[in-house]
Amino acid sequence: MTEQTVAMYCFIDDFLRLYQPCWYDKRRHLSDADVLTTALLAARFFGGNLAAARRYMQQHWGMKALEKSGFTRQLHRLYDVLESLFLALGQHLKALNTDARYVIDSFPVAVCDNIRIARCRLLQDPAYRGYSASKRRYFYGFKVQLVRIHDGLPVELYIHSGSEADITGLKALAPQLPEGSVLYADAAYTDYDWENAWREAEQADRRANSKRPHELWQNFLIQHFRKGVETTISQITERFPKSIHAVTAQGFALKLLLFVFTLRRLIRNLG
Repeated sequence: MTEQTVAMYCFIDDFLRLYQPCWYDKRRHLSDADVLTTALLAARFFGGNLAAARRYMQQHWGMKALEKSGFTRQLHRLYDVLESLFLALGQHLKALNTDARYVIDSFPVAVCDNIRIARCRLLQDPAYRGYSASKRRYFYGFKVQLVRIHDGLPVELYIHSGSEADITGLKALAPQLPEGSVLYADAAYTDYDWENAWREAEQADRRANSKRPHELWQNFLIQHFRKGVETTISQITERFPKSIHAVTAQGFALKLLLFVFTLRRLIRNLG
């Protein structure tokens, strides 16, 4: 835990010096690197509990104390920075991925049980009511589109409402993959018109239950490189607490980003 804390802080501090070298507010009690490191530690070791992570940083690393509201406001202002940090690390992983093979899949994250939808204060829009085909049940919340390299490391993500289809999320994400890359996806991402246009620049592979079946060797490759996607998603969701505490939809999405960011194998690459 100590080594990972040091690695995260150094990586984030170096990134911020490049990302915002001329911006500094003397009124702040904590630096942006302190806040982001604390938030990542909360997702990695404390089940998303920011208060527990703050106490750890204050007791073991001498971080200055800051009231809960001030810490939360500063963290929310850094959402775009955290997203840029995630994408920057993803670009680095893409450069190291010489196989140029990627997999995309989605997973649902429910904000509340279906029976409590009418009393949900975090989200009040029917657009968040979605259906999970793998679990054969409806849910109320978000859907996360996750692009990862073939060995499981996430490089891009997109969070959207639960009612949106996977193909809609893929179009909104518009993965920025290196030239010549191959993206593996299941039948939920089938859109032949869009695929025809995308094939001119990229390659998109589908499962055999589409109207354009693959050869047997192509099906073998698709199944082989998609094998670990469920494992990656399980590693992320198993870190979720019984309930993710958030007051706003942005705060909920922020914690989802933190949980994806702190996937164990992704943290190792910070060192």
